[in-house]
Order: sequence, then C-alpha cells, then structure tokens
Amino acid sequence: MARGVYIHIPFCHQICNYCDFNKFYFKNQPVDDYIEMLGKEMALATEKNPQSFQHIETIFLGGGTPTALSPDQLSRLLTLIRTYIPMDSVTEFTSEANPDELSEAKMHALLDGGVNRLSMGVQSFDQELLKKIGRTHSNAHVYDTIASAKKVGFRNISIDLMYGLPGQTMEQWKDSLEKAFALDLPHFSAYSLIVEPKTIFYNQYAKGKLSLPTEDLEADMYDVLMQQMQAHGLMQYEISNFAKPGFSSTHNKVYWENDEYAGFGAGAHGYINGIRYSNHGPLKKYMDAVNAGDLPIMHEHVVTASEQREEQMFLGLRKTDGITHTIYEERFKESMMSHYGQVIDNLVSEGLLEHDAIGIRLTRKGRFVGNEVFQQFLLED
Repeated sequence: MARGVYIHIPFCHQICNYCDFNKFYFKNQPVDDYIEMLGKEMALATEKNPQSFQHIETIFLGGGTPTALSPDQLSRLLTLIRTYIPMDSVTEFTSEANPDELSEAKMHALLDGGVNRLSMGVQSFDQELLKKIGRTHSNAHVYDTIASAKKVGFRNISIDLMYGLPGQTMEQWKDSLEKAFALDLPHFSAYSLIVEPKTIFYNQYAKGKLSLPTEDLEADMYDVLMQQMQAHGLMQYEISNFAKPGFSSTHNKVYWENDEYAGFGAGAHGYINGIRYSNHGPLKKYMDAVNAGDLPIMHEHVVTASEQREEQMFLGLRKTDGITHTIYEERFKESMMSHYGQVIDNLVSEGLLEHDAIGIRLTRKGRFVGNEVFQQFLLED
C-alpha cells in the first residue's frame, strides 16, 4: 500500500549544469496537454489499484521545476491531483520551487490547491558559484520569495544547499550557512555535488576542465554543516536533512523507511505492491501511452526477498535513528542479527555503527563514509 505520491513536472526554464533528472526546456513544450495526461494517468492507476491509494500521507511535486508552470496551470494540476488522489490522510503536500519563479500568484495557487510545504532550490548564497552551476536566481530573489511565502501563509519552508561545488572554499560554505540560518526556516537539506553522467559538469570533468574541492575539504564542509545545524537547533534526522522539532519531512521518510509510493509523470519512478517501476521518459512516449488508456510504465522489477532486506538496511541507515530490531523482524520474520550479525559486529568494531537493544545506526564517524557502510550489507543469500 502506497504511503506517498511523487508527481514529476519535467519542465525547466533553465537546466542546471549538475542536473541529470528527466527534464525539458519549457519553451514550445505541450505543457497543458502533459498536465491533462498526468490527470489521466492518476485516474488509470487509482481505478486499477484503488486499495494502494487508501492511506496516502504525503504528496511531492518535483521536477524539473513545478514553479515553471503558470498559476492557472498549477491550479489545474492541483485540481486533478485532488480529484484522483484520496486526500483524507494527506498531512504533507510539498512543491519544489525556484526562488526566481515563485510569484505571489503561484504561491496562492499552490496554497489554495492544498500545498502546505515549499522546498526551494537555493544551493548557494555566493553569486559566482550560482553562475558556475547554472542557477539564475540572486540572493535578493531568495530573501523576497521567502518573505512573500511567509506572508501568503506558508509556515513549512525548506531550502536545499550544496557543498563540494567547483572552486568552492570553506569560507564560501560557511557564509552560505550563515545566510541560510538568518532566514529562520524549519528545514534544510544539504547535499554534496555528485558529477553525474549526461550532465554539463560530467563533460567538463571528462575534459579536465572542472576543478572540484578535495575529498578532505568536502569532508570538512560536511563536518561544519553538522556542527552548525546542531548549534542552530536543527536536528539531523537523515544524512543530508535537518529540521526543527516537528518539521522533518514525511516524504523523505517514505523513501528512507523503504515504504511504498506511487510515481506519476514522464520518467517518474514508483514502488507499489513489491514492484519497482519507471515510466517512459520521453514526453511523446509517455503521453501516447496514457492517451491510449495504458499506464506509461517502461520497466518493472519485482523486488526479491534478498533485495528487500538489502534496501531496508542501506536506506534505513541513512536515518540518524537507524533501523530498529522490531521493525526489521516484523518485515522479514527473522532477527537482523541472524542475517547481518557478522557485518554489524565488524562495523561496530570499526566505530562506524552503534548497536544496542533498540537497533543499529551510523555513528558520527560513519556518516562520513555512509556509502562504504551501506556496501557491506549487499550480501548474497
């Protein structure tokens, strides 16, 4: 049974140099038709499998950039969502946003349509770094947009920050954090740059034209991040996410707790009834399939019992609370130690995991090498 819904809006007015998500330049795209096809896909999915949508807690509009849409387009999209997705149990409804696109008219459309949380892509408060990564907003856009969002009525606002950017110094990172904290927001996400294939940065890196911080400097930036978040009263509840009490993201937790969710839109991914699936990415293939009355699924994978255990471990360990013995045993009808005891003992002896009667979790040291820890749980049956 799905706990969350992800809806993909693949349109952008500007594509960032690091972005590898399924996206299209907004100009000359069939945006209105795409919105209608989203509604039709939601109708098809909920009619075919109504029991999976009975207790949806969280909806997330991602992209691309949902705020690339006009106020009228946003209103139409949100009307379709409320028409086909049962809203009785929804407590968190998030939209991603760009600071230079989120007008008050769009804010009102989002709020009136049920959205109660904004996740804003700020990335940095250094204008030169923003240009390097292909962002178009200024600090003034950030300050004005957040002030307007609070005035309109949004109380749950998050911003994304990035570190390990090309040429970024520790001074620039500390300055961005200082400016971020001055906004007095309840939630922050902070990610290190990953150079993904099929991006502008990847091409530059392959040609030796991308100067990145050293691994040691990036680790120091992460260390400063954790220190400063704690000093400003923000709890780290996941490797990259920090929140004031009561503001941790329900949608984030759906992923890290390995719960099921539906994905709608071109290139969207979902996990329903033990099956992970992905939709067609090209707009025409996606829209043609939906228009013909078919779910636009390109690929399906039935998650094996072994894969389910592995996913539970490497997703759950991203949370600072880690994985409890009780939840593991309820899901897999065996003890965590019976399957992973040796791995856990080894990681505890290396100071990377804590283990007690409640469960296991990364140590502070372990958070710096999370991916290396997660790899240890990829076992053969």
